[in-house]
Amino acid sequence: MHLRALTSISAFVGKTFAAWVILFAVLGFIFPDTFKQFGPWIVTLLAVIMFGMGLTLSLDDFREVVRRPFDVAIGVLGQFLIMPLLAVLLTRIIPMPPEVAAGVILVGCCPGGTSSNVMTYLSKGDVALSVACTSVTTLAAPLVTPFLVWMFASQYLPVDGWSMFLSIVKVVLIPLALGALLQKLFPSAVKAAIPALPLVSVFGIVLIVSAVVGASKASIVQSGLMIFAVVVLHNGLGYLLGFFAAKAAGLSLAKRKAIAIEVGMQNSGLGAALATAYFSPLSAVPSAIFSVWHNISGALLANWFAGRKSS
Repeated sequence: MHLRALTSISAFVGKTFAAWVILFAVLGFIFPDTFKQFGPWIVTLLAVIMFGMGLTLSLDDFREVVRRPFDVAIGVLGQFLIMPLLAVLLTRIIPMPPEVAAGVILVGCCPGGTSSNVMTYLSKGDVALSVACTSVTTLAAPLVTPFLVWMFASQYLPVDGWSMFLSIVKVVLIPLALGALLQKLFPSAVKAAIPALPLVSVFGIVLIVSAVVGASKASIVQSGLMIFAVVVLHNGLGYLLGFFAAKAAGLSLAKRKAIAIEVGMQNSGLGAALATAYFSPLSAVPSAIFSVWHNISGALLANWFAGRKSS
């Protein structure tokens, strides 16, 4: 009975993810001193979320890469070309402090977010493709993300690519590998724990968002609206260009939905952790706002996509 109750609570929290993120962002803003204390825990929280992702990874996700290399390549290239280049373009067009510009570029250079898989499912898109793209971009992140950040954000703030690489290995790859290993060694125990995972992910993300918002309240008061506008444009154009890149590649509607959502949604928790560690709390604000916004926009887009059966 306890497990069933936990599963239904977890399912409810997973479905109402966006609402929890908004609530805690608001709480972080109202009670900054309470929530900024979670700042030092951001990296640990992200590692726990990635460990949870590792528990759900299966060989089938990677068989998908071998089975459909072209489709996955479109998603991965879209993720690592469209989002960083859009970020650079927005920082050039919209005047913003260097720390904010570095933060916008950083979130643009992050791999796909795990919530993209849920949104793809809700949109009646190709979930296997979404999961394969998220897995590949996440595994590529230790090399690709620091390189892109160094290439595009060095003009705003000094970038230590090597340290960033080591951080992503520690925060992303090691927890992922441990989760996957545990799943291999204790499959039945892991299977029993999986229904509770949405609860852990939501808990981790809301604390990361509230910690960043709490630590940057003054900056948000000053330039929050501008950052919000940049994030909305970045995310929306990511969906649009991802969709049309997949269309140009001749992919089916279900695959286009998956790639549009995959490209537009980022692992903004990783962005917030890296910005806090290497830049400043202000640089983490674009990632925090992205965390709030892409869950709202993703749900709205998935809802709209779900009603579209033909291209």
